[in-house]
Amino acid sequence: MAEDNTAPNLIDRLVGWFDPSAGLRRVGARRALALAAPPYEAATPSRTRKFYTDQRSPNQLVDLSARALRAQARQLQRNHDVSRGILRTMVNNVVGANGISIEPQPRRADGTIHDEYAAALRAAWREWILRPEVTGRHHWSKVQRLMCMTWLRDGESFAQEVLGVAGYAYPTTVPLALEMFEADLVPFDYEVTPRIDQGIERNAWGRPIAYFVHKHHPADGIGPGLSFSTADLKRVSAERVHHIALLDRIGQMRGISEFASIITRLEDIKDYEESERIAAKIAAALTAYVKKTSPDGYQGPVTDSAGNPAPRSISMAPGMVIDSLTVGEEIGLIDSNRPNPNVVTFRQGQLRAVAAGVGASYSSIARDYGGTYSAQRQELVEQWVNYATLTDEFVGQFIQPVWASFVAAATLSRAVPVPRDVQPGTEDDALFLAQSMPWIDPAKEAAAYLALVRAGFASEVEVMRKRGVNPRDVLEQITTFRAETAARDLVFTSDGRNSEAGGASPDAAQITDTATQAATRAAEASARLTQQDIARLQDAVQAQARAQAAPAPAAAPFNVHLGIDTAQVAQMAQEVAGLHRATLSQIREDIQAMPVVIPAPQVTVEAIMPAVRAEAPQVTVNVEPAAVTVVDSHPTRSVQTVERDANDEITRTVTTYER
Repeated sequence: MAEDNTAPNLIDRLVGWFDPSAGLRRVGARRALALAAPPYEAATPSRTRKFYTDQRSPNQLVDLSARALRAQARQLQRNHDVSRGILRTMVNNVVGANGISIEPQPRRADGTIHDEYAAALRAAWREWILRPEVTGRHHWSKVQRLMCMTWLRDGESFAQEVLGVAGYAYPTTVPLALEMFEADLVPFDYEVTPRIDQGIERNAWGRPIAYFVHKHHPADGIGPGLSFSTADLKRVSAERVHHIALLDRIGQMRGISEFASIITRLEDIKDYEESERIAAKIAAALTAYVKKTSPDGYQGPVTDSAGNPAPRSISMAPGMVIDSLTVGEEIGLIDSNRPNPNVVTFRQGQLRAVAAGVGASYSSIARDYGGTYSAQRQELVEQWVNYATLTDEFVGQFIQPVWASFVAAATLSRAVPVPRDVQPGTEDDALFLAQSMPWIDPAKEAAAYLALVRAGFASEVEVMRKRGVNPRDVLEQITTFRAETAARDLVFTSDGRNSEAGGASPDAAQITDTATQAATRAAEASARLTQQDIARLQDAVQAQARAQAAPAPAAAPFNVHLGIDTAQVAQMAQEVAGLHRATLSQIREDIQAMPVVIPAPQVTVEAIMPAVRAEAPQVTVNVEPAAVTVVDSHPTRSVQTVERDANDEITRTVTTYER
């Protein structure tokens, strides 16, 4: 039970004895103070825990810290290998090697994609991305990486649209270019009115209206001995400025570096590693000293003829014996426990904390790829959400607005006119393809995607987009490649139409042999069918000839045990011959339809029909069924006898059968 500090103590009673009203006020004041204490322990300061009561606004905190954090982050990128690797890893996973690609998806009134207009936009976009910025030094993928790197390191980056400027020679058909600049060019200390703060002018709702930007970098200066002033600032409309910022709090205008929470730890890691390297270098240099252990016989330091102390050196070689020591001297070695075996463990723990703070993968930061496939897969899956979140912010703040401006510029300049059947408002609709999650084991990943597609749980287009490629570009490449291989009479297993069950691709000779064998088997089957029918007819005729020798009533209808008369025999022969001709004709058509021309096999069937009289005696054949005797020799019951020894263990089992 907690101690009750509100009860009257000895001093309260003493004060109350002299002045009861004063004592009552003391007790009430202490009780009110106890009730005003925070309900959470974390909100109560103590001797062993720091207590922060900073209630400043987000813009005040950014104004005080953003520039210092930005300078520290830049210094770490320049001089610390781990910090540079962290930044490169994040940029490569957020933007990627080829940048975030765009797939236009303008719609018709019925909701379908307008393919012709989308193709025209893609063609104009492919030309524009070669030189999208004003200096002409960077292509679109590099522009994205520079903007993303500045965004993560400094906390924010800027790009101005140069649209329809008369004095600028646009290198592309679409009159649009980007001018990139860092956060230094938007001054934090430019505050004129309550609505112009940190170099940004806002309306009553807090929406940016304009940015005040230096015409030159503040650190460069206008000329010798001169510095910047407000005359060097220009006002740029917010509609033409793309401001990418890392914001932690609502209402925050300027961004804070992603390295803000890990700068101290990174500096400690850098200093610790440097100390360990120096200690290891010192330990690697063998250092010895001469120790005077006893004053007996010691004659003082060695001097030269002038009485000056003479330098003394002792040469050391493998296996040598030192006998030049004087009385009371011995040789000692400076020992050092370096390199420290705990450096790796300590560094790994610190880098794990850094990875958690910055949102990057520990394996990529520390270059530590140990562990099982499941562990690496789990780390990749959990970590990829952080990269995807940053990619979403980067697309929403930079890529998508640039695409919308590009489509508007292409429309206004008539470089890519909008067709009449495009649904208004869908001209700049697009799908943004970000960096895909890498594969740890490509065979397992590919098998999983294949199973999902075959089961109908995913589409081929979805799989292509997850791999970071444009499905339309893939289809165009496959179509062109298939046409070229067909023109050169080449067959690969990648073409499913030519694949075999064993995975080997058949060549032209194999296709020819297969087609020839199929045609031959079909012809032989037709020939066998015809020969069977002819043999059946011949048996009937022979039975008729044998029946002529026996006496029978004249003019009796022809009737054998097969139930076939002369007219039926002739009709059957005609049907068989027609069937044979139709079979051969169909085989020839199938062979001609094959990609490899195969000569049709020649199959000749001769049917010799003996002369049959119009009248023949009736023949009757009676067959008596044979007697069948069934003998049941199966046993009706089995008897099993088990023999045991003295220890009641089974020694033999005998099974007999009884009827």
